[in-house]
Amino acid sequence: MQDCTPALLKTFDALKDVPEDQLQWLIDNSLCRMFPDGEVMSEPGGPIPGTYYVISGKLRLYLPIGGVKREIGDFKPGDISGYLPYSRAKISTGYGITIGETQLMIFPYQKMEELIRTQFELTQALVHVMTNRVRTFTALQQQNEKMMALGKLSAGLTHELNNPASAIVRDSESLLKHLQLEPQTFKSVIAIRMEPEHVDAVTKKLFRVLSENREVNLTLRQRTAKEEELTDLFDEMEIDNSEEIAESFVEFGFETNDVEMFRSHIPKQFFSPIFNWINNLLVTERMVQDIGESARRIASLVTSVKTYTHMDQGQDKQYADIRIGIKNTLQMLIYRIKKGNITMVKNFDETLPPVKAQIGELNQVWTNLIDNALDAMEPKGKGTLTIKTEKDKEFVQVSIIDDGPGIPEEVRSRIFDPFFTTKEMGKGTGMGLEVVQRIVHQHNGSIKVISEPGQTAFVVCFPIDG
Repeated sequence: MQDCTPALLKTFDALKDVPEDQLQWLIDNSLCRMFPDGEVMSEPGGPIPGTYYVISGKLRLYLPIGGVKREIGDFKPGDISGYLPYSRAKISTGYGITIGETQLMIFPYQKMEELIRTQFELTQALVHVMTNRVRTFTALQQQNEKMMALGKLSAGLTHELNNPASAIVRDSESLLKHLQLEPQTFKSVIAIRMEPEHVDAVTKKLFRVLSENREVNLTLRQRTAKEEELTDLFDEMEIDNSEEIAESFVEFGFETNDVEMFRSHIPKQFFSPIFNWINNLLVTERMVQDIGESARRIASLVTSVKTYTHMDQGQDKQYADIRIGIKNTLQMLIYRIKKGNITMVKNFDETLPPVKAQIGELNQVWTNLIDNALDAMEPKGKGTLTIKTEKDKEFVQVSIIDDGPGIPEEVRSRIFDPFFTTKEMGKGTGMGLEVVQRIVHQHNGSIKVISEPGQTAFVVCFPIDG
């Protein structure tokens, strides 16, 4: 084990300009010892014993992120870690573990006040270490916050994209099998003998109904009654597959009078093949509609992602409708909203003018605030999320309101502090609201929270003209 001397500490880049007498004072008030490989020097929720000066070996830092212990980096010989002057962090947020045999000089935090009061240059050097560390860790945590948000969004998007994609595959396979059955129907149809004017009447009526795209809003009881009514009529007409045909006719909005119109133009002996042919057309039409709807759903989600990320725009402020950004953020989080049994209330001011802002940055604000609101309502398994936009003179105001348990008064003043979180270990980084506040301030705006049990509102306000 090396002797801890002022000359040794002078090899630390941060301490090279500190007077020797102050370094000797530091040594005299510190514990210098060797630790075995794997020694846990700190862990989340535990106290920080003091300042660590790494003499030899390594001190590795891990942070719990998303429920997983992730390696953040190593403190090597010449590095300083742990509690530093003016730091408010008394509790560790991560794990500090020795890698290999490691020699540390530990200055106890209980003597920090005396150090600040009596050792000016040493204090100045350690404050510089702390500011560099805060800058590095803030950037790291902001990146982690973005990655966690991206993980949540990607999980929801994967689910939302999987549904229409699976539907396309399923419907296309069903359509292929259905078309393979067409030859038998075709044989029956080509054997039909009808006058041209009757053929025209049937085809015109059929395609008129299809082009009208009749909206069918029936209760289960109403639908069942209509299907039974049509089934009885088809049975009376001695038509095969009467129940299946009745189901298709009801789905497309055909009424009894439509069937009677067909009946008046079709010879009795051809009722069954023609109505089965019509049914096959309807089944094919429905499958094509379902495939088209699924494809449009995927295209809509892709458009929402593009608009949400603002990937096709520059990073400068520009005028845009912030309601679009909020709506696309909700689209990104739709899986969580559905899963949480959340009722959405959107109270948007339709007269709100375009706002000059960095839309991609503002979308991070909406994401963090809405995500926090969903977290707050999660324990009770349901909730109401209200989003309100309004104009207040030359400002735009956006309120995001949840009916969760509220934020305790004793922690309300700290929620925007870096690294502060009320979420369980590994679920939150404590940077979400700090990022929100920073972005809002970049837009010359303000954010405030109003909270009581059953209602919490985050209110964002910034100038319309940037």
